[in-house]
Amino acid sequence: MPSPFPGMDPFLEGQEWEDFHPTLMTVIREGLTSRLRPRYIVRVERRVYLEHAVGDEPDRPRPDVAVLRGPSASSAQVLDLSAGPTPGSPVLVTLPIPEEQRETYLTIRLRESMEVVTILELLSPTHKRSGSDGRREYLLKREAVLRSATHLVELDLLRGGERLPTVRPLPRGDFYALVCRGNRRPRAEAYVVGLRDPLPTIAIPLAAPDPDAPLDLQAAFTTTYDRAGYDYSLDYRANLEPALPAADGAWIRERLGSRRPGSDGSAGVP
Repeated sequence: MPSPFPGMDPFLEGQEWEDFHPTLMTVIREGLTSRLRPRYIVRVERRVYLEHAVGDEPDRPRPDVAVLRGPSASSAQVLDLSAGPTPGSPVLVTLPIPEEQRETYLTIRLRESMEVVTILELLSPTHKRSGSDGRREYLLKREAVLRSATHLVELDLLRGGERLPTVRPLPRGDFYALVCRGNRRPRAEAYVVGLRDPLPTIAIPLAAPDPDAPLDLQAAFTTTYDRAGYDYSLDYRANLEPALPAADGAWIRERLGSRRPGSDGSAGVP
């Protein structure tokens, strides 16, 4: 069954992003390779870094009572974490453990020289989380590319989080695609997409004198959605974050129709 939305499916962001990200990049690579061979090589590359928790992570619940169970049930010990420590008794504390993050991006290289001509990035939630290691790592990578002659294509298909910096705020929209050509810095072409819009066909710049390669993002999304079977894995009863304006919430309820419980489709989206 196809996605119920004409463009980006907003339910992917909170439920299937870890799977959607590499799958979409692979589909885009396949589409570009068929257009650009044999002069160019398109490859999926990976970035690895450690992500530390930001603040106390209030979205992760912390128990007020913990049960410590030893070798037998009789040795269970209950600690009230909301009370002060009892002299001579241990209390539970949480140690920060960084999580390894693996992200994929695309490079387009000239086959003869293997020079990187274009980098295509799909933003992850950590890139848009203020104070995160992922945002810091990505901004450093972004600045290095912007100081070079390499073209940068940046896709932001996430509604949530803090937008990446631009000199002036981007026009109002839900999703964005930026094409920043190496020979036109600091200018970039911004594709602005609303929740109700199909994803655009964007121009992928190549080495001179080659013309741009068109990338149909909607076709790539549709292939990804079908290939991964998100029609049966996504929970369309779930609430969306960030919250939607009332008009968009009503539109989503109408689009989902029979995919949601209840004849009025009222559950999930406020």
